[in-house]
Amino acid sequence: MVVNFTDVDPSGSMNGRQVADAARLPLPELRVLFVTGYADNAALSYGHLPQGMQILTKPFELHAFGQRVRGLITSPGGTKPIT
Repeated sequence: MVVNFTDVDPSGSMNGRQVADAARLPLPELRVLFVTGYADNAALSYGHLPQGMQILTKPFELHAFGQRVRGLITSPGGTKPIT
C-alpha cells in the first residue's frame, strides 16, 4: 500500500489537492494525508474529500500524525470525518 503525504499549500503551480488528484488517476487506491495550516474547509473544497483522503491541521502532535497514517493504512476505505 502506498500513502501520499502532502501539504495543501496553494502557492506554486499545483496545490496538494491537485497533486493528489493527479496521483490517484493511475493509482485510484492511493491513500492521501493532507497537512495544512489553513482552515480545513478553505483548503479542500469545503470539507468534501473522496474516500481514502484525510486532512490534519497544523500544528499537530507527532502522535496525532501517527494515528492518521495508521488509520489510512489499516482502515478499509481510509476515510475519517474532518474534525
